[in-house]
Amino acid sequence: MLDKLFRFLFKYPPLMFQQGDFSWGLSRPVLLVVAAGTATAVLALLTYRGVSATDRARDRVVLVGLRLAALAVLLFCLFRPTLILKAAVPQQNFLGVLLDDSRSMSIADSDGQPRSAFIQQQLDGPNARLLAALSQRFVVRFFSFASSSNRVAAAGNLKFGGTATRLGQALDRARDELAGLPLAGLVMVSDGADTSDAAIDETLASLKARSIPVFTVGVGQERFAHDVQVTRVETPRSVLKGTALVVDVVLSQTGYGGQTVPLSVEDDGRIVSTQQVTLPPEGESATVKVRFTAAEPGARLFKFKIPTQAGEQVTQNNARDALIQVNDRAEKALYYEGEPRFEYKFVRRAVEDDKNLQVVSLARTAENKYYRQAVTNPDELIAGFPKTREELFQYRALILGSVEAASFTPEQLRMIADFVNKRGGGLLMLGGRRSFAEGGWGGTPVGEVLPVVIENANAKYFSEFFQARPTRAGSTFPVTQVAGDEKASSAKWNDMPPVSSVNSVRQAKPGATVLLTGVDNRRQDQIVLAYQRYGRGKALAMPIQDSFMWRMDAKVPVADTTHAMFWRRLIRWLVDGVPEQVNVSTTADRVEPGEPIKLSVEVLDSAYVEVNDSRVLAKITSPSGRTAELPVEWTVTRDGEYRASFVPDESGIYDIRVSADRAQKPLGAAAMHVRVSAGDAEYFDAGMRAPLLRRIAEDTGGRFFTPANATALPEAISYSGRGVTVVEERELWDMPALFLALVGFIAAEWGYRRMKGLA
Repeated sequence: MLDKLFRFLFKYPPLMFQQGDFSWGLSRPVLLVVAAGTATAVLALLTYRGVSATDRARDRVVLVGLRLAALAVLLFCLFRPTLILKAAVPQQNFLGVLLDDSRSMSIADSDGQPRSAFIQQQLDGPNARLLAALSQRFVVRFFSFASSSNRVAAAGNLKFGGTATRLGQALDRARDELAGLPLAGLVMVSDGADTSDAAIDETLASLKARSIPVFTVGVGQERFAHDVQVTRVETPRSVLKGTALVVDVVLSQTGYGGQTVPLSVEDDGRIVSTQQVTLPPEGESATVKVRFTAAEPGARLFKFKIPTQAGEQVTQNNARDALIQVNDRAEKALYYEGEPRFEYKFVRRAVEDDKNLQVVSLARTAENKYYRQAVTNPDELIAGFPKTREELFQYRALILGSVEAASFTPEQLRMIADFVNKRGGGLLMLGGRRSFAEGGWGGTPVGEVLPVVIENANAKYFSEFFQARPTRAGSTFPVTQVAGDEKASSAKWNDMPPVSSVNSVRQAKPGATVLLTGVDNRRQDQIVLAYQRYGRGKALAMPIQDSFMWRMDAKVPVADTTHAMFWRRLIRWLVDGVPEQVNVSTTADRVEPGEPIKLSVEVLDSAYVEVNDSRVLAKITSPSGRTAELPVEWTVTRDGEYRASFVPDESGIYDIRVSADRAQKPLGAAAMHVRVSAGDAEYFDAGMRAPLLRRIAEDTGGRFFTPANATALPEAISYSGRGVTVVEERELWDMPALFLALVGFIAAEWGYRRMKGLA
């Protein structure tokens, strides 16, 4: 409507004024007329010298202003203003039209019609007005794009079934395809839902350097009126069988703020968890803690799902899938105690029934005498604590009980620090009379690794009792959440028996997280459990000496399993994510059919030093059971890194097993799974992305349109000044706006004079 009004007043649409150059058609006769007009203006001023009304000064100013304004309009017309335009020569230029062929174009959010309706109505068939207007001016070439881009004969060939959108790749393909031809520009019709990870900056810079404008047409709504979306799910790639997971699920919505809906977790179609969640307010996201147990081994496909709500415009984004490798194996941890004590006995008892944990324990009973339990072979730890890196690094976690630092050699202390930093293992130091400052650990390499500041030792041996309480971080952390939800867990901790400590540990290091805390007899805060990431691994501090009170106190019911559950989760967390000698990863655990799977393999020796001369082989098993072997080559640019890729030809879950050997001796093996299936990214954050489409247009010299104003598209391309053009001069002196302004000023002057009695 505004465009039509503008065209009526100024003869031409706004885009012509934006793309044209303004000029004056001055000549000698015109200059003479201007001089005469100036003289007339002076006379006009003199005619009002005789105004004698009471308000003479104000009346004179108003009347002179109105007459001068009318004369200015006349002078403007006499100067013959002209608009200089470069117009494309009809049928002498090519135009690339890129059409979005992805799934999101089937979303019906435009008055009940799918986004693709604009393409079908305006660019396909004999009644397509926009296509007819473009074809009259240009030689049109169509391209379809989704996960790839292709030339198509007509817009009617689109299926709108693409599972990804790559805008940059589509623009590159059209640019290269039409290179060398007189090109007026490119038109991109899309909702802008780019699912590619690649930045589009380089593509836009190339188009700008070649003076190829892109005119974008954004279809669809920028914001849905009614929609619930599972925006993101954060899960680990692999866990031990039986691990109790607490997963962050991010939810967003429009039109359902404050409503309570069920959120379920399915394991290959079987519901393993359901909880009620409250949807966040409009325009906000909420992170929900979802709890479930990975009970079945193998590659498990978990689905996090909210039921379809009444009136939803997009239902495909109500669920997210996550592939988790559930390992059914025994992870090995070493527990070293410097003296016999109850804590040692109850820690072992807590985890002895966990088939996925092998806690090898070493207790010093006297000088150079040790008691070993759960060792794999008779020679394991026969000489006490490991003396070499190879011996220590076979474990995934290390628990140090009440043992003094002086009992280790300097090399062993550095070795323990490297166990966390380089090997990536988990370290836990427990409280006791030979731990922390009381054990002389301050200033040692191990002290640097711990997440707490080791202060001065107690002058006298004494115990302080306090009630352990979870911090804000600890109330939602899987290890310290000892009940079904946050509220129940806090209540459970309030009922737990008090514990004691002989180690004064009150300050955490920057970057460390405190999970449990307490207030001692002197009303000072005492750290009960804290952790931090250090190098490739993690370090924990738990400066209490009698967690067994959570099991043996008289107030604890016989059937209460809180102590055992806590220690199982704690040690499982210690061994979680610890790298092996051979580690394999991919950039994504889900790829599109036909998209290459890129493998990255890290190879280390038994001391966890990078190996560059190993032979690495990947065995690929397809969903149908076919196997193939793939050599994995060293990258040369980085020590210990090997890479390879392959293109899957089946949908389903691929099993990838990688082995490495050097000089005929095996170094290790690793396994992972990758899911090959059509993606659903098109349905997430699927509102029309006007900012991206507008940026593409502005950065290349084009314009952004919507279906409401797309009729101006052919004219905008014609006057963009690209391709084969001719110069057009459009006179502006006869614009209706000037005539109306002139009449308005004269009428206003006459009316004012009449009102003041001067007519």
